[in-house]
Amino acid sequence: MAHVNKNTITMKRIFFVLIIILLISCNSSLKKGIAEKPSYLNDIKTELEKKWPNNRTINIVFHGHSVPSGYFKTPIVNTFDSYPFQLLKRLKETYPYAVINVINTAIGGENSIRGVLRFDSDVLIHKPDIIFIDYSLNDISAGLEKSYQAWDEMTKKALKANIKVILMTPSPDQRVNILEQENALEQHKNQVIKIAKENGVGLIDSYSLFKERIIAGDSISDYMSQVNHPNKNGHRLIMNEIFKYFEQKHLP
Repeated sequence: MAHVNKNTITMKRIFFVLIIILLISCNSSLKKGIAEKPSYLNDIKTELEKKWPNNRTINIVFHGHSVPSGYFKTPIVNTFDSYPFQLLKRLKETYPYAVINVINTAIGGENSIRGVLRFDSDVLIHKPDIIFIDYSLNDISAGLEKSYQAWDEMTKKALKANIKVILMTPSPDQRVNILEQENALEQHKNQVIKIAKENGVGLIDSYSLFKERIIAGDSISDYMSQVNHPNKNGHRLIMNEIFKYFEQKHLP
């Protein structure tokens, strides 16, 4: 009977184990999915709970169009009623020791195709801990293909810089029937969800939040300041969903 070298057997076993680990790793990366709200920002929540002198400034950037900019009934800008600053107030109530910068790089009327062009100079320059992206309302005219490329590029750039990303589906436009299947906004909503899943990042499905309220019997006008801008109640609806990512891991 042929003699089998024990070292050869050991090396084959090690090689086999490494192949299994590699396959498991590859399979996991293919199944990224949307980041889970309770855990996605755990590292940042830990920072938010720290007291001086061990704390540091947390930078949260909101990049997008007129809604995160705070436009209500144009040209009025209600900054403190917009969801970025409603969120800041809520965060400070929850994390009293935290130093938090809300940085708004949103521009009214802009779409993601223009937004990606200034992503390095206007967004990444702030060294954000978290970036929210909200462009879909204005991406209808740009089309799905071009907006996909812009959103995906911004998301991947942020992830490469080790920044947490949360993508946002569109808030309503009253010229679009939110109950109509596969309307233009719903197509962009579905695309944003797809990008979030592909990149394993966070998601705020604003579109579905408003749709659920309408199905429940509310009037869309209860949440809107004009045809395509939410009012304070509409912004609060969005903010409450965002805050789920920031809920404390434990009671203080």
